Amino acid sequence: MLWQKGESAVTIRELCEKEVVQLEQGVCLGRADDLELDPATAQLQCLILLGRPRLLGLLGRDESLTIPWREIETIGTDAILVHTAVPAAPAAPHGFWQQLRAKLGL
Repeated sequence: MLWQKGESAVTIRELCEKEVVQLEQGVCLGRADDLELDPATAQLQCLILLGRPRLLGLLGRDESLTIPWREIETIGTDAILVHTAVPAAPAAPHGFWQQLRAKLGL
């Protein structure tokens, strides 16, 4: 069991199955892939949402999104509501070869 929220307990598995929704714009950010816990107190410090895989994961992933505990508004039955900023989409190069070079870091 992770922590008590009201009357019901939430497990780590249940927490990672919930959609993370940004409140201001109503954007679904995905699901929590990992958690960061304080080793001294075992309290949840932040949720980590891994970035999208690039080229089926062969070229790594986009940047991960870390949501600190203070930005979590509510943990509901279906979703986790947060006040975090929506990450800006990187500007995509126009041509195929430019995109490939950008992804390979050349």
